[in-house]
Amino acid sequence: MHILIRNILCSLLGGALMGTSAAGALFFSTAKVNKTKYPVFGVDVSNYQGDINWQELEAQNVSFAFIKATEGSGHTDESVRRNLDRAADTGIKVSAYHFFSFDSAGETQAQNFISSVRSDEIDMPPVIDIEYYADKRTNKPSREETENILRPLISQLEEYYGVKPIIYTTLPVYYRYVKGSFSGCPLWIRSVNCEPDLIDWKFWQYSDKGTLTGYDGDEEHIDLNVYNGSEEDFEKEFVRPDNKS
Repeated sequence: MHILIRNILCSLLGGALMGTSAAGALFFSTAKVNKTKYPVFGVDVSNYQGDINWQELEAQNVSFAFIKATEGSGHTDESVRRNLDRAADTGIKVSAYHFFSFDSAGETQAQNFISSVRSDEIDMPPVIDIEYYADKRTNKPSREETENILRPLISQLEEYYGVKPIIYTTLPVYYRYVKGSFSGCPLWIRSVNCEPDLIDWKFWQYSDKGTLTGYDGDEEHIDLNVYNGSEEDFEKEFVRPDNKS
């Protein structure tokens, strides 16, 4: 009997250790992208990438780009105007993103973004980037207070741009705040360790350690993304406005 109990305990412990090892391996792994399955490739950029040569990015098969525009109710990325203007001279389809604040009203956040990005300057829906910052990972805001900020932000962006905004987020934030309540918004998910194949996503940020040529900022890396569909799907879904300057 003692031998039987010992064997059972060893089996259980071994299984637990194997599970821990697998989880650790997953955490430290790098996502692999099937370029045949996801042929449409893009980047997201901010002031950290410095002065960007958009023609050079386009030459590296970049089909789309998300450009940081604003943060909270008062901050504007100093490179947004330069990036939007220069990207317009390429075939790269662009959108702009707003870094969501848990600490200010959704209405004023919406106005900050709208005042920085005209509707005719972007080819894809605007983006709300919602992720933990500062102490929010350990002191998580409640779902209710987050929804009270996020709902008017989404509503005002949808009214101005004529489409539901894309939500960019991480898996933990998605499951805490987005899933269920905001599933009507297209999802751009960050998952740098593995393909997020259990959720319905429109864009997938698979790396924050990409390296391309054509930028000279303090940040040597650039975020890499793919679209969930074919090149034909992408062209049909996101049509560049005729009046885009």
